[in-house]
Amino acid sequence: MTGRERLDGRQLVDSVRRWAGELGFSQIGVAGIDLTAAEDGLREWLAAGFHGSMGYMARHGMTRARPAELVPGTVSVISARMDYLPRSAPDDWAGRELQALAEPGRAVVSLYARGRDYHKVLRTRLQRLASRMAEAVGPFGHRVFTDSAPVLEVELATRAGLGWRGKHTLALAREAGSMFFLGELFVDLALPADPPLQDHCGRCTACLDACPTQAFVAPYRLDARRCISYLTIEHDGPIPPALRTLMGNRIYGCDDCQLACPWNKYARRAPLADFDPREGLDGASLLELWAWDEALWLQRTEGSAIRRIGHARWRRNLAVALGNALAAAARRGDAAAAAALVAALAAARPAADPLVGEHIDWALARRADADATAAAAAAAAP
Repeated sequence: MTGRERLDGRQLVDSVRRWAGELGFSQIGVAGIDLTAAEDGLREWLAAGFHGSMGYMARHGMTRARPAELVPGTVSVISARMDYLPRSAPDDWAGRELQALAEPGRAVVSLYARGRDYHKVLRTRLQRLASRMAEAVGPFGHRVFTDSAPVLEVELATRAGLGWRGKHTLALAREAGSMFFLGELFVDLALPADPPLQDHCGRCTACLDACPTQAFVAPYRLDARRCISYLTIEHDGPIPPALRTLMGNRIYGCDDCQLACPWNKYARRAPLADFDPREGLDGASLLELWAWDEALWLQRTEGSAIRRIGHARWRRNLAVALGNALAAAARRGDAAAAAALVAALAAARPAADPLVGEHIDWALARRADADATAAAAAAAAP
């Protein structure tokens, strides 16, 4: 009798939970593969164009909701959660992040991206988990995913009992908030599914109200084209001018909806050193990062998720933030700060490519806009 023939699904899942914990995962759950109920919502979201320039989402179509089409033979999906709040995060970490957003000259990188690329961390450890399973049951069909293929990660995670879908579209857990990564192991083993959890958002709309660009068109429905995470990471062209002023000092990603969520008071710190912040990605000034040339940027972002956007987009994002900082300095009458920002932007303009150059020009014009606004306000004062 082979290992598969004598497989006790529940016993194997219990073992997988133990092995996953040893590998740094915070929780695992098992879901079936019938995601038919999610197809209409996905179809409507794509038809509305909410995916923006992420054409791959439309190309994959309903494959995203059909695990067995993506990986033939799949019978069950093991979803895994890994917490990523940095180990050094203070108790008032959310307040610290909000304070950084209120300081125009500081560069704010989304918490999840300050350490090692989570794709690498989770993928490697999920593959190790699969190897442990193979030792127990013999060879089996499987494939590992971490935000790397057309997979409805949150849908699978909620069906596997890892949490519920928050109104900000992210998975939420009572004991961990939403500050965690998800990964999946598609397997050809029939495993007992875990029960889904009840939604605990109630009437709260804190996450929707906190969005700087009002990217949520309704609870559970995000228009990615207005989302700062999309604009700074996925979008490869000029950022729409109407949204630039709303980006503030966010240069890679945005955590605002998560900072506002009451459940994130239970967010857990990462079990791994991989997610410790790297030099320059936690608390640096915009001018410090603007001074990085491409060679230094490549050095500082080696093994980081930030590397995927390329140096030009990084500079584009920084130029927008510098423009917003310049306007803020002009409004508060800080001539020295404004002069330093103008000098840095102007010095970079001659060598800038067209994409970055357009955003530098916009940023430099922000001083005039702020001066005009201040003059108008002064003239209207009694």
